[in-house]
Amino acid sequence: MGIKVAKFGGSSLADAAQFRKVRDILLSDNDRCMVVPSAPGKRNFTDVKITDMLYACAKLASSGQSLDEHLGKIRARYEEIAQELEVEFDFAPVFDEIRKNIELGAGEAYAASRGEYLNGMLLAKYLGWAFLDAKDVIFFAGDGRLDADKTQAVLSKALRDQRNMVIPGFYGSDATGSVRTFSRGGSDITGALVARAVNADVYENWTDVSGCMMADPRIVRNPEVIRSITYRELRELSYMGASVLHEDALFPVRIAGIPTNIRNTNNPDEPGTFICYEAEDDETRYPITGIAGHKDFAIINVEKTMMNSELGFGRRVLQAVEEQGISFEHMPSGIDTMCVVVHEDALIGKKEKLVARIHELCQPDSVEIHSGLALIATVGRGMVRSKGVSACLFNALAKAGVNIRLIDQGSSELNIIVGVDNLDFENAVRAIYRAFVVKEKLW
Repeated sequence: MGIKVAKFGGSSLADAAQFRKVRDILLSDNDRCMVVPSAPGKRNFTDVKITDMLYACAKLASSGQSLDEHLGKIRARYEEIAQELEVEFDFAPVFDEIRKNIELGAGEAYAASRGEYLNGMLLAKYLGWAFLDAKDVIFFAGDGRLDADKTQAVLSKALRDQRNMVIPGFYGSDATGSVRTFSRGGSDITGALVARAVNADVYENWTDVSGCMMADPRIVRNPEVIRSITYRELRELSYMGASVLHEDALFPVRIAGIPTNIRNTNNPDEPGTFICYEAEDDETRYPITGIAGHKDFAIINVEKTMMNSELGFGRRVLQAVEEQGISFEHMPSGIDTMCVVVHEDALIGKKEKLVARIHELCQPDSVEIHSGLALIATVGRGMVRSKGVSACLFNALAKAGVNIRLIDQGSSELNIIVGVDNLDFENAVRAIYRAFVVKEKLW
């Protein structure tokens, strides 16, 4: 028998009906013997996530206000789920402990983590599976980062030869035993850590969409689902704005060579998106895998005649950027021009100092900063085997009336990044999608 680790997001466990779907999915495959639940999400558009209510509890406690109303609503939500599932669960002592700890100053991380903790215990009771508290097996170092080595050692030992276990996502503990949490979406990371610890055959990430889309559905109507993608491709798309998986959740399973399958809890028969370390060398339907992008970048344009022959010029430009505490995103350059692309927010209150420092260090002919730039990445392992991809992309943008302000392509030919005006962002994404996906074309 193999092992599949199944992580379920908040929308997948929002109410009793969703709990039943999760149970049916788990019991339909004996290999699904490890499950990582999130806290209950929204049941409708006007609803409030349990995690947000718990954050509010921590703020109320810090200002000396009563927790009665918020904790009462949270408890009622769990009791309603348990009652509909016909699960006997005495929540009173658990909530008494939660109230006591929050009022004693256990902190925001502790409060927020109780959503996953309670959901994990309830799901374990419903399934008749064992419960393993994440704070005993997931560890953070003193700087707040995951202690990956300790976590791997303790978690793999705790799960060795075990089956049918529930491990709540999102949190762990630090060296003092205090609860610490990952950033939002951190249950994805917990699921990946569990998958690596048990050397799973597959890590299944169950959510409310049928996999990764080829483009943002808020921009492109009904984009196609990506059926197969490599971790490298997904990393590129995630970095540029695709947000199906928490970015940090890619690394534990990628290191271990474990494939990830993104599935839809509400449509479990859909195969979803399969993410693997190296894709099989088969013909993909399209030369591109996906399109993603962000708005609100700025270009720092530095010009100097004979720049290319001046030793250390680029290093000094980046030194000026580093001294202002700014991270750069891309660095396309010409013979006498060097461009540094950064987020606009990073330049707030720093433009004048940055320009002055570049002049001081590099004596350029000119330094200009242009804002209002959007970056769009067209990603795909099939591009390297397809002729005319760049021509098709640029022609599509030209026909759509989009002016390209920047072009950046790595030597791997895995992606092409173009910079356009913020106002052209959505139009450009749709134009690229139409050119490669909607238009019937032989590649």
